[in-house]
Amino acid sequence: MSVPHNLAQRATRGIAVTMGGLWGRALLQTLSTIVLARLLTPADFGLIAMVGAVMGIAELVRDFGMTGAIIQAQNLSDRVWKSLMWLSALIGAVLAVVVALCAPLIALLYNEPRLVGVTLLMAPGVFLSGLVMPLQARATKDLRFGTLATLDVSTMFFGVIVGIITAWIGWGYWSLVAMAGAQFLVRLVVLWSIVRPQWGRPRIVRETWTLMGTGGSIFGAELLGYAEKNLDNVIIGAQLGPTALGQYSRAYALFLLPLQQMNGPLGRVALPVLSTLREDGERYRRYIRSAALVIGYLTLPTYAVAAGVAQPLVLLLLGPNWSVAATLFSLLAIAGFGQAIGRLRTWVYISLGHSHRQFVYDLVARPLIIGGYFFGLWWGGLNGLVITYGVMTLILLVPGFGFAIRGTFVKAADIALPLLRPALMALAAFVASYFVSRLVGSDIAILEVLVGCAAAGIVALPFFLIPGYRADAASLWAFVGRMRGSKKGTPKAEADEKDAADEAPVEMLPYEPETFSEAALDEPIVREDFAMPHPSDESERTPTTRRERRRNDG
Repeated sequence: MSVPHNLAQRATRGIAVTMGGLWGRALLQTLSTIVLARLLTPADFGLIAMVGAVMGIAELVRDFGMTGAIIQAQNLSDRVWKSLMWLSALIGAVLAVVVALCAPLIALLYNEPRLVGVTLLMAPGVFLSGLVMPLQARATKDLRFGTLATLDVSTMFFGVIVGIITAWIGWGYWSLVAMAGAQFLVRLVVLWSIVRPQWGRPRIVRETWTLMGTGGSIFGAELLGYAEKNLDNVIIGAQLGPTALGQYSRAYALFLLPLQQMNGPLGRVALPVLSTLREDGERYRRYIRSAALVIGYLTLPTYAVAAGVAQPLVLLLLGPNWSVAATLFSLLAIAGFGQAIGRLRTWVYISLGHSHRQFVYDLVARPLIIGGYFFGLWWGGLNGLVITYGVMTLILLVPGFGFAIRGTFVKAADIALPLLRPALMALAAFVASYFVSRLVGSDIAILEVLVGCAAAGIVALPFFLIPGYRADAASLWAFVGRMRGSKKGTPKAEADEKDAADEAPVEMLPYEPETFSEAALDEPIVREDFAMPHPSDESERTPTTRRERRRNDG
C-alpha cells in the first residue's frame, strides 16, 4: 500500500500542516500580548472584553451554525452559494444595527459609560463577519488548508502591526478595535480575490433555509458552549469592573495557548480518523488510547510547569502590572487539565454519531459550570471563581465520560489508563518547578523560568526508566516518526503503522473563521468541536440528508 493512502501517516501529516499555521498564529499572538500588555492598561483590555462577551452572542446568532453546516455539506449549487452570501450579509447588517442600538444597555449592564462608544464602533464588525463567513466557507471547500493557514497568519500579522502602532501613539483601548478592524478588512479583500464571488440578484432560495435549519442543531450546542466560555467575563466585568476583567482576560489568553497549539490540531485530524474507524471497535479503541496518550504527555506537563513558574513567566511576558494575572494563570492550570482531557469526550460523541447525546449532556453540565461562576465569585472573589471553574471541570470528567461511552465498545480504561502516568509525572514536574524557581532568589524573571523548567525536566527524566513510561515514549516516538513521514521504526511501530492503514479518504477538518469580537479580544481561538450526526447513523440522520441522498440517487 502506498504511503499517501496510509491512514496514520496522513493523519499525522495533517497535524503537522495544521500546527504549522497555528504556530505562526501563536507567535504573533504572543508578540501582540507581550507588546500590548506594556502599552495598554488592564482596564483597556477589560473594556473590550466587556463588549466582546455581549457582541459575541450577536455573531453566534448571525452564524446560526451555518458555517459548520456549509463545511459539512456534500454539494452546494451556485444559486445556493449566492443565496447564502445574501442571507449572511443581510443577517449581519441587521444584527450590526441591533448591537449598535443596544449600546446604552451594554453600558448600563456594566455601569461603564465608555462602552457606548466602544459598542458603536465595534457593531459594524458583525456585518464584516457576515461577509467573510460564506467566503471563507467556500474557500475551505475549494482550496487546500495550507492556503487558508497562510491567510490566517498574514491577516493576523497585519492586524497586530496596526494594533501595536495605534497603541504606541496613544489610542488606548481603541487600538484593540483598530487591530480587529484591520485584520477583518484585509481578510475580506483577500478572500474576495480568491473566491471571486458572483452575487447575482438578491434572492433567498428554499434550499438555503433548509441548510440554515440544519445548522440550527449545531447552534444549540454552540450557544451553550458560548455561554459557559463567556458568562464569566460578563459576571466579572459587572461585579468587579474593567481592571479585574482585564487581568482575567490576559491570564485566560495565556491559558488558551497550550490548548490551541496541542489539542486543536490533534482534534481536527482525530475526528475524521475516528469516524472512519467507528465500525472497527478494536482499532477505534487503540486510536482513542493513542490520542489520550498524546494529550497526556503534551498538555498535562505543560500546564503543570507553566503553573509552577507562573509568577516569573507572566512578569516576563506581560510586565510588572499583571501580578493578579499571574496568580489567575497558575490557578487556571486546573481547568487546563480538565479541558484538555475533556476534548476526548467530545471526539467520542461526534465520531460515534452521538451528537444529540452530547447536547443532552451539555444541557446539564454547562449550567452547572455557569452556576459555579456565581458561587466562586461569592466564595473567593476572582480567585474563587477560577478555582471553582477548574475543580468543576475536573469533577465533571467522570460523569461526562461515563455518559459518552455508555452502550459503546469504548471502555473507561481506554481513557483513564493512558492518562495516569503523564498525570503523575506532571504533578512531580509542578512541585519541582514551583519550589526550585523560588529558591533562585533572583529578580531576573527569565532566570527563574529557565531554572524552574530545568528542574521539572530533571525530575521528569527518571520516570522514563520505568518500563511503562518507556513503552509510552516508544509509542510517542512512533507517532513523531509517522509525522516526519518515516517508513521505519520499532517493530511495534511498524505493526501499528500497518494496522492503521486504510484506503478511505481522510480529510482534516478546517477551522471556522474568527469572528470580529474574537479578533478584538486578542485571544487564541479554541472552539469546541461540534458536528452533525454521522451520515451512516440512520437513527440520527437529518431530513436534509435523506432528501439530498434521494435527489442525488435520482
